[in-house]
Amino acid sequence: MTAIELRHAADDGDVAACFPVLQQLRPQLADREELVARVRRQQEAGYRLLIAWHGERVIGAAGYRLQENLIRGRFVYVDDLAVLEGERRRGAGAALLDEVARLAQAGGCLWMTLDTGLGNAFAQRFYFRRGMLSAALHFAKRLA
Repeated sequence: MTAIELRHAADDGDVAACFPVLQQLRPQLADREELVARVRRQQEAGYRLLIAWHGERVIGAAGYRLQENLIRGRFVYVDDLAVLEGERRRGAGAALLDEVARLAQAGGCLWMTLDTGLGNAFAQRFYFRRGMLSAALHFAKRLA
């Protein structure tokens, strides 16, 4: 089996190649073009997309950004973490999360945070195994 290679999206082709993975997590994404456009806009705010490749195939992706606030100081927020359903439990998700943590520490971050749905028990179990604990309850209100 070919090893998993992690590398940041270098161009629109790399971002577009993540569509099948990220659409599992974000089914509202219509197509590759929308994904590329949204990632490009988010990159203006510091978003980075780390991709897990198995050969020429994208099997996972982690979108994240380094931030700072009064609660945590400097921290990394993981916007998106997804692995193709058929590739789960083979280490890609853990490798992505560990690499984001390593990069964040190198960037002076003391915390890594993310949100997951209350009904997503499998993801919650994964995060607990990775040493992450529930720290808050996220509230949201649709404005439009």
